[in-house]
Amino acid sequence: MTPDLTSYDSIIVAVSGGKDGTACLLALLEAGAPKDRLELWHHEVDGQGPSFMDWPSTSPYVSALAADFGLPLYRAWREGGFEREMLRKDAPTAPVLFESPEGLIRAGGQGPNGTRLRFPQVSASLTTRWCSSVTKIDVADRALRGQERFLNRRTLFVTGERAEESPSRARYAAFEPHRTDTRHGTRRRRHVDHWRPVHQWSEAQVWDSLKRWNVMPALPYRIGFSRLSCATCIFGDARQFATIRWLDPARFERLVQYEQQFGCTIKRTVSLEQIAEQGRPYAAALAAPELARACLSARPIPTVFTPAWETPAGAFGQGGGPT
Repeated sequence: MTPDLTSYDSIIVAVSGGKDGTACLLALLEAGAPKDRLELWHHEVDGQGPSFMDWPSTSPYVSALAADFGLPLYRAWREGGFEREMLRKDAPTAPVLFESPEGLIRAGGQGPNGTRLRFPQVSASLTTRWCSSVTKIDVADRALRGQERFLNRRTLFVTGERAEESPSRARYAAFEPHRTDTRHGTRRRRHVDHWRPVHQWSEAQVWDSLKRWNVMPALPYRIGFSRLSCATCIFGDARQFATIRWLDPARFERLVQYEQQFGCTIKRTVSLEQIAEQGRPYAAALAAPELARACLSARPIPTVFTPAWETPAGAFGQGGGPT
């Protein structure tokens, strides 16, 4: 179903730079969403600190996407990002910071002490695979709950999960009340619906959408990666980690050292070094080393529009992802 988009005061599209979030934005525009009510939200996995898990080119890509479509962009992040949470020892999870029309807001950080000292583990459980919940889901929730502008108003929160990606995601509802919804509360009422407009789309439909709008896929897709956002996603396969080891050996070595320090690998039974040995870097990355290096650059991207759209090398790959 397509909800009545004109009934909402705010329509928030969560974008990571990935194809599915971008396709959500394009689907909204094609469905006639009031543009003056649209805004993009981007969650900075590394907390606006040095690049650790995410691609440095992602933030410039999202900025260009917002500028090209004339939409406001609000960023949010966990203080210290992924790495601080991973290294948490006898300390609470760090607070969240989020941009708003009124400025930067800080929330949370007073929870119980806890210890991680290991990478999130490959699992469908968001408790075990804490990266998604800590750096994205909870960040968005706090930004929704922490702004008075969403009280006594109708908000639509849009994300790009697709049923084709995994059995777990196939069970998601395409439309439902959001976790932060309090429409039936007695105080601080907040009507928030959650819509996944591309939930039933195939990957081919997603790429066709970007092609119709001449929107250039984010750089990592063009060198062979089939998923965004994290460059070193815990679901990565042998080819992905072989490519990262070739492209960014310092980053790869840092991950290896953390595995050794924790005495616990990302994949539980095999180390990143062993995984990388089982694969070869993507041919598209080897054939275009300058483009590959651009994935590691935070330089501004002038535009996401391209006059000569091409299906990226990473399309229809088996890059791994949430189960």
